[in-house]
Amino acid sequence: MNAFEITGGIKLKGEITPQGAKNEALQILSAVLLTEKKITISNIPDIKDVNKLIELLGDLGVTIERINKDTYTFEAKNIDLNFFESDAFKSKGGGLRGSIMIVGPLLARFGKAAIPKPGGDKIGRRRLDTHFIGFEKLGAKFVYDNKKAFFNVDATNLQGAYILLDEASVTGTANIVMAAVLAKGTTTIYNAACEPYLQQLCKMLNRMGAKISGIGSNLLTIEGVKVLGGTEHRMLPDMIEIGSFIGMAAMTESEITIKNVCYDELGVIPEVFKKLGIKLERRGDDIYVPSQKHYEIETFIDGSILTIADAPWPGFTPDLLSIVLVVATQAKGNVLIHQKMFESRLFFVDKLIDMGAQIILCDPHRATVNGIDKKYKLRGISMTSPDIRAGVSLLIAALSAEGKSTIYNIEQIERGYQDIDTRLRALGAQIKRVNADAPSH
Repeated sequence: MNAFEITGGIKLKGEITPQGAKNEALQILSAVLLTEKKITISNIPDIKDVNKLIELLGDLGVTIERINKDTYTFEAKNIDLNFFESDAFKSKGGGLRGSIMIVGPLLARFGKAAIPKPGGDKIGRRRLDTHFIGFEKLGAKFVYDNKKAFFNVDATNLQGAYILLDEASVTGTANIVMAAVLAKGTTTIYNAACEPYLQQLCKMLNRMGAKISGIGSNLLTIEGVKVLGGTEHRMLPDMIEIGSFIGMAAMTESEITIKNVCYDELGVIPEVFKKLGIKLERRGDDIYVPSQKHYEIETFIDGSILTIADAPWPGFTPDLLSIVLVVATQAKGNVLIHQKMFESRLFFVDKLIDMGAQIILCDPHRATVNGIDKKYKLRGISMTSPDIRAGVSLLIAALSAEGKSTIYNIEQIERGYQDIDTRLRALGAQIKRVNADAPSH
């Protein structure tokens, strides 16, 4: 098993460029199945979850050509629908949560799909109901095989429908949109997610010939068309990486410039970090974070303790709450972190407490952080990464800590962050990859 060994307490300096957005990639790549024409996609992150999906597309019969490090062409002319019945598909599809995203395009174009129950992060229950209820509203019929943990879906006659989502699920909205673009008639999706990733998907589909209006709002109208064509698409930089680097700079008292961030697509993210007292400047399309010895958490106007909670876009993304929590441990002041969407994402705080952070875990969704204002540094420990976002939060803590830390199960981190150790070393971080067995406890 690979692990990271980190010697902390070192100030970093330099420029870092965020990778392409992982959460956008899983939708955009699945959309290539909607047409037999060539699609060129650039700024694709070279990470495990994305590479697995590209490999899965290849197994389905998509012709894939890698143009350079981050640009591919895809042609889904000859799709092998029998691949669904193979053990290889059950293995690969079940090991990748993003594989659920191929269902909508396959239903739209071929009228049927099957998918093993997807895997992914262990962060509590993550329902797929929104996807399947949406498909049902469009006329699909599905059967869940409990013994095989497999979904079979028949959609030979998709019809436009009015769909009111019970939750503004990003992947659910994207999947339903992709199913609806080739359905007969008009589909209306209310309480639709409106994240930049979803806006990117809708704009790409429109360039392919789809008729989607209301992009950027929570009310999408989709007029079904008979066929879609090819296009070119460039993915946004990963906003979760951008937020992670802002937090890392503050924790390590580093002067860092984050390049090419597509600032206008970041929503409230910069403002939330400013509420923690972190200074940052927009310079063109870059973010400059100066070296800071101290940063102080704001209070609400009446002086009460600040609460930072996640919410559907344009609210604060849940993927950055772990980062905010770890950054707050070294701030001056207190903050309540309220993770509403996932019930186990705060279960890594015991490692931070072992490092010397002052955190009260109120319940599975809430933690109160008492910032220690860098009066003493966190101390390096050995720990295991439970999921992608917690893993990077622990990595940031280790970079700021005194002494050596070892992080095991880094495969979780590498599912979402490309060449993270190489890129951090370029800023001066002392981080190396080692072979080590995780502790048994």
